[in-house]
Amino acid sequence: QVQLVESGGGLVQAGGSLRLSCAASGRTFSNYAMGWFRQAPGKEREFVAAISWSGGNTIYADSVKGRFTISRDNAKNTVYLQMNSLKPEDTATYYCAFGRYYYGLGSSGTGGYNYWGQGTQVTVSS
Repeated sequence: QVQLVESGGGLVQAGGSLRLSCAASGRTFSNYAMGWFRQAPGKEREFVAAISWSGGNTIYADSVKGRFTISRDNAKNTVYLQMNSLKPEDTATYYCAFGRYYYGLGSSGTGGYNYWGQGTQVTVSS
């Protein structure tokens, strides 16, 4: 069983920055891809970013490309999401996700992950 604990959410003005963290335990973190998803009220959960097991491959949703950066520290069993130039439409609950496949490259689909954190709220005011 994998436990994921997100932190770093909060309220920020448009144009500001936040860094989300997700600490993992319960499985060898460094062997699996990680992802970030978000869900706004009344909307489906959507992909934000993913990173391969080694950190060498990253993918982003078009809506965040150039503004958000995903990274990982395998020594700390932690994945990060640096969010810059935040917009009101980035307001959502952000979830980290643990990859389903050994040595995965990362996936934009929820099916590529089999463990999820509890979420952290990000609110961007205009």
